[in-house]
Amino acid sequence: MSSNGPADAASTGTGTGTGPDTGAGTVDVVALGESMVTFLPTRAGRLADVPSFERGIGGAESNVACVLARAGHSVRWVGRVGADGFGDHLVEAIAAYGVDTSAVRRDPGRPTGVYFRTAADRATGSHEVAYYRAGSAASAMTTRNTDLAAARSGRVLHLSGITAALSDGCLALMRELTAPRTGRPLVSFDVNHRPGLWRDRPEGPRVLLDLARGADVVFVGEDEAHEAWGLRGARAIREALPEPDVLVVKHGGGGAVVFDKEVPQGSEDATGTVTFVRALRVDVVAAVGAGDAFAAGFLSATLRGLPVRDRLRHGHLTAAAALTVPGDLADPPARRHADRLAALDDRAWETLRLGPGWTEADARAAEEVRTP
Repeated sequence: MSSNGPADAASTGTGTGTGPDTGAGTVDVVALGESMVTFLPTRAGRLADVPSFERGIGGAESNVACVLARAGHSVRWVGRVGADGFGDHLVEAIAAYGVDTSAVRRDPGRPTGVYFRTAADRATGSHEVAYYRAGSAASAMTTRNTDLAAARSGRVLHLSGITAALSDGCLALMRELTAPRTGRPLVSFDVNHRPGLWRDRPEGPRVLLDLARGADVVFVGEDEAHEAWGLRGARAIREALPEPDVLVVKHGGGGAVVFDKEVPQGSEDATGTVTFVRALRVDVVAAVGAGDAFAAGFLSATLRGLPVRDRLRHGHLTAAAALTVPGDLADPPARRHADRLAALDDRAWETLRLGPGWTEADARAAEEVRTP
């Protein structure tokens, strides 16, 4: 199994050098993309019937940034929000997680995106989401109005296919950031195929495939690979995406498999490794934010130089934290707690079951030990 250490994380990508080429303060991870204010219903029911909502924050890339910051990494979010109250809230809320927001730009002429969703689980079929993001400040991001030095100032740059779908300017920015160049950080790309965003742009699936081919670490769900590219099975996805050093194919509640080009020392197989880890049994509260949390957990373990199996396990554990809370964001388990669970033998791992509050159990136990 591969075990790239933190020093390797900024230098293993195609066409990259030994680190970022900017004078901006270097951080572990930079996440670039749109964040929105999200409104969560105070009770279950149709959007037409819910009388009130609670305000939160959401956005694939900023979710990853917040979780990584809470996991103890230095993180910068690069984005664009309106010069409005919702923009103020987003910047303040994301900064409160410990994320550097100094590279976020304010747009005086465009609003911050917002969305509303119901409390129902996506799996029930009655889940509703209403987005109000057309013409948002984030959709106006381009290579000219984005701080590219800040975007390249991390050992890892995390992107998603959502940004590419927002506008032609956003797509050009994504192509610039995924293009091979000297000093490019390790590029992490979550495909995040959202058909609704590509409704009037049939080239969407091809665009996402091309961007994924330019990345070093790629996350994709088996279901979205089938929907976007007509591919079935992890092997077929790897054949369509041979370029990334690390390809993570997620099988929903079944688990995830990693194709890693790095050849373990002493191995006679020059094709790299294939590692599968089953997902945990989880008492799901809301099936939102789990994919972003999985990516954050996997990247955190990658930065720490953990072996592939443990990267996958940390991804599943961080996803479990998100699945057992009602909002889009959840604090990850404490590192010591997660490391202990990730080190379980296969039988113990496969019988583990996690429910609401599980991430707090270890903290409570530690407090009881400290308190006489």
